[in-house]
Amino acid sequence: MTNDLLTRAVEDVVPRDLAEKKLKAKKPIRIYWGIDPTGSKLHLGHSVPLRKFKAFADAGHEVIFLIGSFTAMVGDPSGRDAMRKPLTKKQVEENFKSYKKQAAKILDFKKVKVEYNHKWLEKLKFDELINLARNFTVQQMVQRNMFKQRLKDDHDISLVEFLYPIMVGYDSVMLDVDCEMGGNDQLFNMLCGRKLQKAFKKREKFVLTTKLLLANDGRKMSKTYENCIYLDDEPDDMFGKVMSINDDLMETYFECCTDVPLDEVKKILKGNPRDAKARLASEIVTLYHGDKKAAKASEAFDRVFKGKEAPDNIPEAKCKNGSLLVDVLVKNGIVSSKSEARRVIEQGGMKMNDKPVTSADAVAEEGICKVGKRKFLRINYAN
Repeated sequence: MTNDLLTRAVEDVVPRDLAEKKLKAKKPIRIYWGIDPTGSKLHLGHSVPLRKFKAFADAGHEVIFLIGSFTAMVGDPSGRDAMRKPLTKKQVEENFKSYKKQAAKILDFKKVKVEYNHKWLEKLKFDELINLARNFTVQQMVQRNMFKQRLKDDHDISLVEFLYPIMVGYDSVMLDVDCEMGGNDQLFNMLCGRKLQKAFKKREKFVLTTKLLLANDGRKMSKTYENCIYLDDEPDDMFGKVMSINDDLMETYFECCTDVPLDEVKKILKGNPRDAKARLASEIVTLYHGDKKAAKASEAFDRVFKGKEAPDNIPEAKCKNGSLLVDVLVKNGIVSSKSEARRVIEQGGMKMNDKPVTSADAVAEEGICKVGKRKFLRINYAN
């Protein structure tokens, strides 16, 4: 179990010898994972640290789920090529309600302690913040890849973004943990916490980073890039999205998003790629919707893509004659935004009554619109 905690879906452990020492002591360690509720939906990328978090909780360790109730109002610069738009406290609270409901698909919150970092960060005095900042240099901050790129592109970097890793580092001090866990893109922030814990003479922590889940566009799965498989996607949609991932991503998805033993994964991947992907899709849909709905999703996928049939339950929408098709699709949740719709059209992935849609200014017709390989909408004009 110890080995699996430090290996499966894990990108790095810093320092590894400290992690092994703490876990071999056979005493519960204190570990936390922090998340800023910057949106209302969780996706499979979020599930990777959530599942690792669950593994530590199931192994009897003390796990703390930290809500960035203060830092979410500031914005994490990690992986960003532009400044984040700050959120209000009310937005953060609403987002977390949705986050918790979705996270409960993975975590048993009876085994998890929930904390909020506004409890200590909003009480920090200016002289205390200055003393925290003394532990870091501007040179350290600007070495981060996204800051380097922004400087190169002559894009703004706010001083608040320099303060962000100091604030999340202070979370470690206040929680006094043995381990902090997060995605690999959070390594810099977590190491700041390790440094501050030493400065405050707290226990020495190790940092565990989980693997990032990539999408077909080669970028990490992110709401920003509109390339997500969401935890609350409908079973048919989730199954179809998994079936559309690139073959070379399957091994990572099996490792990070399922409970299938890795020895078995290697055997599955040696077989037919289509069958392997169907197994992967079934495993993932089962985790979030149950085996019966996973089986129905598999049957529906085969019916549509093998038999070239339209699905049984196509959502319906009414609109005024002359309405833009893009507006109708966004309003009915078939696409998340107009920009996503335009991208699908540019890639030749949209049809209206089996005819390609070539313009974002196309008018909605009565009939069936197909978006991508698996989304359909039956359109009728309002009387």
